[in-house]
Amino acid sequence: MPQHHEILARLLQNRLVGILRANSGELLVDVCRALIAGGMHCIEITMTVPGALRILEQARAELGDQMLLGAGSVLDPETARLVILAGADYIVAPNTNVEVIQLAKRYGKPIIPGAFTPTEIIHAWQSGADIVKLFPSDPIGPAYLKAIKGPLPQIRIMPTGGVSLDTMAEFFNAGACAVGIGSTLLKKEWLDNKNLAAIEAEARKYVELERSLRSGC
Repeated sequence: MPQHHEILARLLQNRLVGILRANSGELLVDVCRALIAGGMHCIEITMTVPGALRILEQARAELGDQMLLGAGSVLDPETARLVILAGADYIVAPNTNVEVIQLAKRYGKPIIPGAFTPTEIIHAWQSGADIVKLFPSDPIGPAYLKAIKGPLPQIRIMPTGGVSLDTMAEFFNAGACAVGIGSTLLKKEWLDNKNLAAIEAEARKYVELERSLRSGC
């Protein structure tokens, strides 16, 4: 079982978190396989998916350590404990709940709570966040992140929302340590049509772009 520092190091090395949010969990383990095949190895399954705990357990059992398995939309410590027992390597939330942070620390799991304003971001960081999820980042974009990072360069921030192949470079240039990619990666029509090849191809585009950005740094 990987330790906290190992998981966090892999998250910061990979820099791309694929977020799986869907109306049905039927295909999501296969989607995980497609993302892994495309080179994306940090994957988050949100607790809004029906049967999310079962999917976490299945993904962990079938895919093992081929990926870092995250649980998203974790709003309370009870759910946080359940997702850890189901096999989650790290926890993500849209908000900052100090009890969730404390529970993640108790079990040695990286925690990425959500925040929006400078006050919220500082509160999340001081409460023990390993990374702060800037959410939602689509209404404000990379310029807001750049403004935040000016006075707060020490805080690791992962924007989620509005990250696409067209905007990802701007978010990294603005100071993102990682990015969360949701609907632009996992398009509804691909899920509806069970088009795993398209999902794999899209993941590969993000991975190749991230590598090119890294090599240009």
